[in-house]
Amino acid sequence: MAESLEVTVGGRAVRVSHPDKVYFPRRGFTKADVVRYYQSVSDGILRALKDRPTTLERYPDGVDGESFFQKRAPKNLPDWIPTGRISFPSGRYADEICPAEPAAVLWAANLGCLTFHPWPVRRGDTEHPDELRIDLDPQPGTGYADAVRAALALRDVLDGLGLTGWPKTSGGRGLHVFVPIAPDWTFTQVRRSAIAVARELERRDPGRITTSWWKEERGAKIFVDYNQTARDRTIASAYSVRPFPHAPVSAPLRWDELADAVPEDFDLGTMPARFAELGDLHATMDRHPCRLEAALELADRDEREHGLGDLPYPPEHPKMKGEPKRVQPSRAKK
Repeated sequence: MAESLEVTVGGRAVRVSHPDKVYFPRRGFTKADVVRYYQSVSDGILRALKDRPTTLERYPDGVDGESFFQKRAPKNLPDWIPTGRISFPSGRYADEICPAEPAAVLWAANLGCLTFHPWPVRRGDTEHPDELRIDLDPQPGTGYADAVRAALALRDVLDGLGLTGWPKTSGGRGLHVFVPIAPDWTFTQVRRSAIAVARELERRDPGRITTSWWKEERGAKIFVDYNQTARDRTIASAYSVRPFPHAPVSAPLRWDELADAVPEDFDLGTMPARFAELGDLHATMDRHPCRLEAALELADRDEREHGLGDLPYPPEHPKMKGEPKRVQPSRAKK
């Protein structure tokens, strides 16, 4: 077995240690396969991560071993990989890596990073998101086809608010839709916009879509996880490898292929050929930032006319002004 190999991308060589270590036993994919995968989609993964503070989801012994999320930049970070300082809801802060060239992705993959979790901000302004991210999460009794139906309905909602969504598979059973926005709003305002979008989607199909934070109230529906826009919540980037036995990846899609594509189509083995043929389907996403005035007006109207205010934050988030009680409904009744 080779002790190391050298992989070059973007004019920079990256040393890969123990390249033959098996990361996905079911498929036989090794660390070298993961690194070469990221080399093959380097333009796409860099577009998704460029200048964004990024949390690393590391599996140094493969998907069957222990894993951890690394928020703070490793101590052995090369001087050619910049960092960005982000603050957590607790008031603490961290300096996270901000990939500026594709070699940074390969360097992280050598540390066992499979999935990259970028913040929706750039290192130059970490207080104002430039993406509104919508997570369509299938609940028990539903599946990917239900998420597709919800995504197509979501597209109509977004269009009505002057917003353009860019869909991708989550790498699991769900779908993500990213909306590029001008960095003119706070995390709280972006989350408020996401809630307004989610509520409008739920109104249009209440039998299939829910915004209920409490699992006991969701039923067999697609949950629109609005809290993925809360500060310190991140979503796996496009092209990230997901830590499941079959080595799936989060795949950017065109709207016109959404109905026919299935998550199993996109994995460590198949994505390089797709990328070589089609390139990065979301390459132009950042060139068309949208504005949130219409979504925020919808949020105001919901509150003014229907009494619909804020929704619960994640449990670890500090209590926010105007937030309802974080008490599970069944416990509240007791």
